[in-house]
Amino acid sequence: MSEAGPVAPIGFDDFLKVDIRVGVVVEAEPYPEARKPALKLRIDFGPEIGVKRSSAQITKHYAPETLVGKQVVAVVNFPPRQIGKFMSEVLTLGVPDSDGEVVLLSPTLEVPAGGRMF
Repeated sequence: MSEAGPVAPIGFDDFLKVDIRVGVVVEAEPYPEARKPALKLRIDFGPEIGVKRSSAQITKHYAPETLVGKQVVAVVNFPPRQIGKFMSEVLTLGVPDSDGEVVLLSPTLEVPAGGRMF
């Protein structure tokens, strides 16, 4: 993972096009077939969106059993992406730690599943 440099400014309307929601991890398992170590997640975004799948390279800080029940933040309106034999439907969001390993974004207080970021 590389550090991003300066980015071009966007308008607020462009930002609103990205649908970022809170979901609850309902299932997490290793994804040994992935080229880089990853986990397969099933995330519940509430009744409006439902349960979606995501492949996430988060094995450095997270074991599958510690993720079930955890609230995470994800982009839910990108097109699905084939990751090996797995179809990832949402982009689970994180930021790099000092070693470049992913730390998941998560609300600091519990919120309803499906809540949209604004």
